[in-house]
Amino acid sequence: MSGPVIDYRAVFQALPGAAALLSPELVFADANEAYLLLSGHDRAQLLGRFLFDVFPDNPHDPGATGVRNLSASLRRVAASGERDTMALQRYDVEDPERPGRWRERYWSPVNVPVLGPDGEVVLLLHRVEEVTELIRARSAPGGDRNRVLEAELYTRARELQGVNERLRRAHAREREVALHLQEAMLPAPHPLGHHRAAVRYRPAAGALNVCGDWYDLVDLPDDGRTAVAVGDVVGHGLRAAGVMGQLRSALSAASRVAAGPARALEVLDRYARSVDGAENTTAVSVFIDWADRTLAYSSAGHPPPALCGPDGAVSFLELATDPPLGARPEYAGRPQSRTAFAEGSVLVLYTDGLVERRREDIDAGLDRLARSLVRHRRAAPGPLADALLADLVPPAGLTDDTALVVLRL
Repeated sequence: MSGPVIDYRAVFQALPGAAALLSPELVFADANEAYLLLSGHDRAQLLGRFLFDVFPDNPHDPGATGVRNLSASLRRVAASGERDTMALQRYDVEDPERPGRWRERYWSPVNVPVLGPDGEVVLLLHRVEEVTELIRARSAPGGDRNRVLEAELYTRARELQGVNERLRRAHAREREVALHLQEAMLPAPHPLGHHRAAVRYRPAAGALNVCGDWYDLVDLPDDGRTAVAVGDVVGHGLRAAGVMGQLRSALSAASRVAAGPARALEVLDRYARSVDGAENTTAVSVFIDWADRTLAYSSAGHPPPALCGPDGAVSFLELATDPPLGARPEYAGRPQSRTAFAEGSVLVLYTDGLVERRREDIDAGLDRLARSLVRHRRAAPGPLADALLADLVPPAGLTDDTALVVLRL
């Protein structure tokens, strides 16, 4: 038995609470009747307009913080995909019938992300409740005790906002240091003989922490092979960046002497067990034999590299996958597989931020990657890497750091 057909637009308009839908760029997409009534505007005055063009700060109040606080909350929700319940806000509103006259107003806002099929933030639901009359009632004559308590509550809310702002600035400074550290440890690759490669590193949009993603490319001059790897340390911030540097250096050294990628990851696994914070790191290593035109590969719990032939056939290197580093209680060897490639093929290694989205199976992300790779496969490595990022990065930006390596075989 099927249920009734629900008209969600009608439900939205009938909600008793005031709610507006904004684009990630903070442009009005819709507003329900309660919001229109509360704001004193009709739909034509809102739709398609930037939120703070319609509702600016009171120009006569040098201490006004409504725009700054609300903007910070909405942009944080757009970047993180997480809801944000704001502290009580004083946000004065211009009287629509008396331009230049501003009315003191108090609000309790909640901002919620609306996610699309691929997990990206496509809309922001801004729900607001006006509490001006409550504040005034508690401040009426005879309500001295309530007035003092309310004033204290408002002061504490403002202080808390100041603390949060200082914490955000501190985290931003840590992020900047970590990014500089990563840039120092992830230099542009040296020329790989006559072979062409491109690397890209993209931090998560709007995040206050940076993750431990890395890449490495090493020519093995003794036998004419090239080792390429990417990895991802669990965690965030300077600690993760430091662990990343240790593991990248260890794998780079191991690759220079190991017989193949499985052996290189076995050495890295042993080393990772002695590094605090390295447990459950994922990594994948591929050894390219240019003479035989074969790829030997091994993965420690990492998303599979993609191989696209000149004819557009895409395969994922997923036949030699084992648990992440240090995940087993006992040390064990790692599997290795081999596949042939045709001249002119493209090999792509990446970290999970490129393909994973909230509430979405990873196969959907891998399918997006394959389709984009087929579409741009004839481009040089640099433009191809940029095209992959343009196709796969959601409009709201990445929610996880991403490392990307593209090689023309």
